[in-house]
Amino acid sequence: MITGSRFVAVANRGTLSPNHSRQAINGEPTELRFIRTRTHPNLDSSMSDIRCIGIATGGGDAPGLNAVIRAATKAAILKHNWKVIGIPDGFDGLIWPEKSFKLTLDRVSGILPRGGTILGTTNRGNPFNYKTEENGQEVVRDISDQVIANARQLGIDAIITIGGDGSQKIGYELCQKGVKIVGVPKTIDNDLSATEVTFGFDTALHTVTDAIDKIHTTAASHHRVMVVEVMGRDCGWIALEGGIAGGAHIILIPEIPFTIQKVCDFIAQREKEGKRFTIVVVAEGIKLPPELKQIAHGGAVGQLVGEAISLISHKEVRVSVLGHIQRGGSPSPYDRVLATRFGVAAVDLIAEGGFGKMVALRAGSIVAVDVARAIGHLKAVQPDGELVRTARAVGIGFGN
Repeated sequence: MITGSRFVAVANRGTLSPNHSRQAINGEPTELRFIRTRTHPNLDSSMSDIRCIGIATGGGDAPGLNAVIRAATKAAILKHNWKVIGIPDGFDGLIWPEKSFKLTLDRVSGILPRGGTILGTTNRGNPFNYKTEENGQEVVRDISDQVIANARQLGIDAIITIGGDGSQKIGYELCQKGVKIVGVPKTIDNDLSATEVTFGFDTALHTVTDAIDKIHTTAASHHRVMVVEVMGRDCGWIALEGGIAGGAHIILIPEIPFTIQKVCDFIAQREKEGKRFTIVVVAEGIKLPPELKQIAHGGAVGQLVGEAISLISHKEVRVSVLGHIQRGGSPSPYDRVLATRFGVAAVDLIAEGGFGKMVALRAGSIVAVDVARAIGHLKAVQPDGELVRTARAVGIGFGN
């Protein structure tokens, strides 16, 4: 008798929703959906093998991390009666297993609206490239075998890794060595190609929009050019959507080359039209034009852009770098719901034996994608995409 079931990711070629300029992993639009296939229990014993799962958060923090932790913990306990172990500070918690602790229903109670992560997180601690100091010298070692042994010592049968590209790459490499891994994507930059939206992005947009709203009044009162630097190391989603929502006049993003002269020309044209202030939103990862590279001093790019505008236009310029406030604060209702869906889906994926996969949002549905195909592929803003065209149509300039 054939019993049991599992999720299978199925790819359908077609056109995705235009809400974001998304790219499929292989360059073509792809919709993935879950279907169930019947398997023989002897061929897939994943469900019966799981007694305890671990949860780790890696990389920069983002609003909604605690919502994922809460949802995954509650689903694991209430649906499957599994034990749940919190792995502190990314994979550092498996390098130092004594730091790990049990997650219970009481432990995750009340954390849904909290920003950050109760597990802690770090951008370091890659077990395949672990840096230590010996005799005053930096030494790099592969301690992944130790991490795997420590996970087994803790009784962990499968791990949910919540993180961005770097964390998912570590999870994939551990999976290649036999660890049962399921990924949950996390980045406020919303630049992972495998998922339509990442939790934390919506909250970051609210933060950026609120800041630009407040800066408007100062800019208008003092007749200034106000430069607002936002996050977006590789892609300009926060700058683009935050700029549109906040009523910015110029948006500078990594995907669209610009010149300071064009920016200043735009500001001058606004003045001719009787508009005595300008809001410029700058993504931190913009590609500097040659004229800015010559005067770059290693500071914030927003400051550099502001100084160049002041030098050429002789306008009074002020710069605000929003920085880490974009990562903080209580997650928006949208992010709470998305993070909860991701957390429950990750537990379901473990129960169905979908290891080496990552949950994602596609066309409004939660789907599974292969982590191997998801890592290293960014979802860039399309310079001729619908959002950029919309921005241009309402008079926003891009410095080109």
